[in-house]
Amino acid sequence: MTYTLAVCAEMVFRDLPVEERARRIHDAGFQVEIWDWTRHDLTALERSGATFSSMTGYIRGSLTDEDGAAELLRTAEESVKAAQRIGCPRLNLHGTGLDGEGLPVVPVTGEPTGPMWIAAHRTLTRVAGLGESAGVTFTLENLNTAVDHPGVPFAKAADTLALVAAVDRPGLRMNLDLYHAQIGEGNLIELVRRAHGLGLIGEIQVADVPGRCEPGTGEINYPAVARALTDLGYDGTVAMEAWASQDSESALERFRTAFTPA
Repeated sequence: MTYTLAVCAEMVFRDLPVEERARRIHDAGFQVEIWDWTRHDLTALERSGATFSSMTGYIRGSLTDEDGAAELLRTAEESVKAAQRIGCPRLNLHGTGLDGEGLPVVPVTGEPTGPMWIAAHRTLTRVAGLGESAGVTFTLENLNTAVDHPGVPFAKAADTLALVAAVDRPGLRMNLDLYHAQIGEGNLIELVRRAHGLGLIGEIQVADVPGRCEPGTGEINYPAVARALTDLGYDGTVAMEAWASQDSESALERFRTAFTPA
């Protein structure tokens, strides 16, 4: 296995404080991901002993309107400081700000327009520059609009990949979420091959479909994905961003098994 495994602390061991979740994940041999850092005690996370892989890279804002872009950049700067405290190398972005239910603060109807693409490219170029100056990488995550995030612009993996390719800066990469891609587009292995071939993957996130639980609970053949990643020589991070279908320990082991090629 050439890649690193991580687990999102927001979705497992949910009866424990997040710093204890991080410690449990670390002790099981995984790196740790978190979402909104403003909801957590950074000092406690620093003391957890965990190695952090990714966190949300903004608090508010959007890619396509002037005020939203300014707020995204301002809160991204705050997020960089938080990431540096806990040694987190990647900061995650979405097509627009999301509320507590994962819904867009400013939803859109239909496909993004030409001016929206131009504005998003301009905003992400500035974000990439911030990442490069701070020594971190921002990642733009694809989402799905059919189940979890209706109204989010640039949700498709193809759109996210196109934006990252157009910016073409080392401070911006794609967070390729295969759960969302399966719902939105499918053809996951070819999608991984294309993004990897372009050198644009910052990390890969996984959960099964339907239900968004750990690999092995749904329709996605994750062992085949794991073999494809090994064949490609992918050496980045694969992170389980999934609910535990039963107990969290079992979910972590099912994830490990799925991504340990035979």
